[in-house]
Parts: sequence; structure tokens; C-alpha cells
Amino acid sequence: MAGESQSIIEDRLDGLAKRFRLVAMYSFGSRAAEVKELLAGRRSELSPAGSDLDIGVLPVRGRRLTARDRVRLSIALENLLDIGRVDLVVLPEAGPFLALDVVCGELLCTTDADAEAAYQLYVLRRAGDLAPFEHLRRRMLIHREAP
Repeated sequence: MAGESQSIIEDRLDGLAKRFRLVAMYSFGSRAAEVKELLAGRRSELSPAGSDLDIGVLPVRGRRLTARDRVRLSIALENLLDIGRVDLVVLPEAGPFLALDVVCGELLCTTDADAEAAYQLYVLRRAGDLAPFEHLRRRMLIHREAP
């Protein structure tokens, strides 16, 4: 039965990705491992208590998610995963280090594995290029140093 529900969830995630024209969908943050266990069939449901679920999405090139799309997708994910709240991050709009957190999370589904892999590499390169500046910025904030 767990394998059956796992397959249903995966099929519905794939359906949502196609419906909203997404290349990829990720879970990240504190509950990413829980979602991975759910999809692997090692868990029958997400724990009811706990924080919201962080989901990152990568729309197909040139696709912009409207406010209505975001609300509908969030509600569909909340209903599918039976969770109180989904925080949705649209990758092209995310800063470099948030995007890195997203793509280092759990890949839930993809409709184009090549485009997803290329985007991951882009995010890794961008975060790598900006890492020295981010470290300097944080040091300055912590120690209140002047530039």
C-alpha cells in the first residue's frame, strides 16, 4: 500500500509540474528529508506538527508564474502532501544563496532532466562566484567593519 500511495504522489507531482509548466520541483529546508522519505515509501504521511514545507520550483524558460499560479500551486501541494502550509520559492526570482539551498535540497520531480541539471550548474557557478563577497558581507555585519 505504501508503494501505491508513493506512486500516486509522484504521479500527482509530475501532473502539477506539467500543469504549471515547471522544469523541476524541490523540497528544501528542515522538512526536505521528511518529504524524501514520503516519496521513497518509508513514511506514510508528513508529520502534522512542525514548520511549513519549503518548495522551490523552476518554471520552463520564459514562463512567469502569476500570483494566481503561485496560490493555486501552493494549495495543490498543501492538499497533496496534507500539510498546513507550503512556502513557495520561484528559482529565477531567488537570490543566489537561496537558490543554492533549493537545488541542494531534494529533487521531487522534473519534466526535463537536462534543463534541470543545467540550471543546477548555473546556480552552483553563480553562488561560487559570489561566495567571497558573501563571506565579506557577513564578516562586516558581524563585526560591524567598514568596507
